[in-house]
Amino acid sequence: MHNFTPLSGLLGGALIGLATALLMVLTGRIAGISGIFGGLLSLKASDRGWRLAFVAGLLAAPLLAALGGASLPMPAMPANLAVVAIGGLLVGVGTRMSGGCTSGHGVCGTARLSTRSITATAIFMVVAIGTVAIVRHGFGA
Repeated sequence: MHNFTPLSGLLGGALIGLATALLMVLTGRIAGISGIFGGLLSLKASDRGWRLAFVAGLLAAPLLAALGGASLPMPAMPANLAVVAIGGLLVGVGTRMSGGCTSGHGVCGTARLSTRSITATAIFMVVAIGTVAIVRHGFGA
């Protein structure tokens, strides 16, 4: 982001919180992205509609923002495709092992004071900090 301000972070966080709260209150569903995507691959057709709408919203939001004149910079990707693919695979495995992703545990679960989600989020953060330290100062430097 080029023009980050604490206010933009506060507003973005409030919108994420509002969206997840509305999804929970109106549908009883948790806004865990990995679970939503995973459910699209299941054979239960009756559960696909809201999941497709959610994913469509994720894809449409930046397009609508760009059409509205927002500047959406593309970050440089310093790693090659193989490293990115392996990283994505590891994230997927970790998501399955922890029973959810950062949005499900970090946003929804911690708001519900779920011990499992608070623990998972703490582990996500420790591993992320360690990964950045290794990549910046270890073999990735």
